[in-house]
Amino acid sequence: MTLCELEIGRKARIISVDGSGALRDRLLDMGLTPRTLVMIRKTAPLGDPIELTLRSYELTLRKDDAKNIRVERVEEA
Repeated sequence: MTLCELEIGRKARIISVDGSGALRDRLLDMGLTPRTLVMIRKTAPLGDPIELTLRSYELTLRKDDAKNIRVERVEEA
């Protein structure tokens, strides 16, 4: 599944960052690297962009960019 498909409040672990060139480099520079835990915090009123929590900070990302990030859900204990 991709990051844009994750529900609000759910946690996931990044598997891979797809894409190429400047977009991929920018996503990696923002901390969206494999094995990082992310959580969808909220979405804008029209659904785009989405706000993520990762590495103790909040990041806002467009859904088009989030489609390049493959994740797996993490079940909370």
